Amino acid sequence: MHELCMLTDIPDGTARGFELPGPGGPVDLILLRRRADVAAFVNACPHQGTPLNTTEDRFFTRDGRFLLCRTHGARFRPEDGVCVSGPCVGDRLTPHAVRVKEGRVLATASKATDGASG
Repeated sequence: MHELCMLTDIPDGTARGFELPGPGGPVDLILLRRRADVAAFVNACPHQGTPLNTTEDRFFTRDGRFLLCRTHGARFRPEDGVCVSGPCVGDRLTPHAVRVKEGRVLATASKATDGASG
């Protein structure tokens, strides 16, 4: 398990980007915090594989309701990563399992999984 950050490094209700070392090279992750829970997605839009953000740690729409791919405008629900508008409607971001232990956010440097947990 790799420690990505402390839970307090991600303000409640926000998302931050982190790099997870992996056997095939680093994986860019988006960590989303809701109270004491953290979910993670691979930072790659299913439309063309580009990162969602073009500015560090800017992942949400202005109203804070959706994750936004700034390349083509796709919007994703933060609770499950499903695209609700844009060129990849119905596709979803790839989740990656993370867990919070003693205030530390931990992830395994393995392939992305079918579910993220907090």
